[in-house]
Amino acid sequence: MEYYYQKTSFSLKIPAILKSLEQNNMEGYYFESCEEMTKDILSRIPEGSTIAWGGSLSIEESGLMDALRRGSYRLLDREPYMNTGDEKKFYGEAVQSDFYLTSANAVTYHGELINTDGIGNRLACMMYGPSQVFFVVGANKFTASIEEGFRRIENIAAPANARRLHRNTPCAKTGRCVHCHAAECLCCYTSVIRHSRFPGRLKVFIVGETLGL
Repeated sequence: MEYYYQKTSFSLKIPAILKSLEQNNMEGYYFESCEEMTKDILSRIPEGSTIAWGGSLSIEESGLMDALRRGSYRLLDREPYMNTGDEKKFYGEAVQSDFYLTSANAVTYHGELINTDGIGNRLACMMYGPSQVFFVVGANKFTASIEEGFRRIENIAAPANARRLHRNTPCAKTGRCVHCHAAECLCCYTSVIRHSRFPGRLKVFIVGETLGL
């Protein structure tokens, strides 16, 4: 019952969030379930398209990646490139992809997208390169302000991702950010996207469920 009220409360905020994204020159869409969202995204991607993704746990959990792997697309999966030592080739091809799929570490109710990265490849594709960038965002990623978004990254997303990826960082051991300069630091580059220069390029697909970290 508590989850029902939380979901209902979030859904009441959706019209204002979508309006804010529109004012920021981004497109926003809301779905009650991952199944509905996946169906909509697949309808937007023509067969044969080159698709890259940023290794997003949100996208994996939503079922979208499984659906894409079953489809007739040129899907750039990072893992095979890493296994053959061609990771730089992956980054170069990802920037030139037709569609780039990712999530956000935090999104404000004002439609600002906040992300922190270790290498910067994900941020690079968000800002410039791929023809279309699709953000898959669960209800748990939303914050009231940019400052709260940074706190979410430091106290929730970064420590959890460091543990998930087996990084040797202080936050992986303590569960909190100490603004480290560790060799395997995941928080090297940070961006706030407050406006899109190119109409229709950035699309935010919001799901009324918990997704990712």
